[in-house]
Amino acid sequence: MPEHRYRQYCGAARALDIVGDRWTLLIVRELLLGPRRFTDLLDGLPGISRNLLTERLRTLEREGVISRDELPPPAARQVYQLTEDGQDLADAMVPLVAWGARRLGAREPGESFRPHWAALAMVTFADLNAARGVRETYQYKIGNSAFHFAVDDGSVQLRYGRSGNPSVTLTTDEQTWADLASGRTTAHEALAAGTLTLTGDSRPLERLARIFSRSTILAQADKIVKARRQRLTDSGRRVIFPGDLVDRGPAAPAVMRVVMGTVLSGHPAVERGGIRVASSIGCRPLS
Repeated sequence: MPEHRYRQYCGAARALDIVGDRWTLLIVRELLLGPRRFTDLLDGLPGISRNLLTERLRTLEREGVISRDELPPPAARQVYQLTEDGQDLADAMVPLVAWGARRLGAREPGESFRPHWAALAMVTFADLNAARGVRETYQYKIGNSAFHFAVDDGSVQLRYGRSGNPSVTLTTDEQTWADLASGRTTAHEALAAGTLTLTGDSRPLERLARIFSRSTILAQADKIVKARRQRLTDSGRRVIFPGDLVDRGPAAPAVMRVVMGTVLSGHPAVERGGIRVASSIGCRPLS
């Protein structure tokens, strides 16, 4: 086992030992679209140097987060892709991405943008209830980039390239796409200005709008951020976090004894008299 930077016996610290360096999680983001060449990763990570990308990839491969494979002929190229453990990491990133999405605000001058970044947010926070019973493909052509969403009865997949028979095709330039993603302009305004075109029947267009509307994406992100605490309070019981045990009256010492007893004995849950004790981030779970 490599030497850990923090040398703390804690889940949060151990995770940061592996993915806490700058650029690492963004490499994982780029690999969510499937196997990628080194040059693809460079293009999707504006600002990273070739040497630093090489170093980060070696670390992730050593930790079992990614694997390096050779595409068969005629491609015969080396690609990087997420392992099963890497997919688990990507799933764990979703609440973090949702937390960050609430803080994006307006795009600032000088901030880089790639069309597939917005697409990744769309597939992550799509309205899957609206996708139930829908089996359609939506093609997006953004400047020189092409990707499509395959919707299949409640599931949504993002794929690079062109679809053979899309129900809807959206075409625009990168600047308009960035403005749509940031909320600087709306689809109606872009259509009126001629910078956005949509082809397809009205019903598939309506279904696309329900599944991927900007308001839906932002609402889903906000819902994910709030979901954990909501789950803890939905039962109607009082929820106590470790920080709540400081100067909280005579009940605090008793609850703390229960907490410490659970940590030392290794029991997975604590419930005493309708009080549930919730753990802090990443370290040994108390509930």
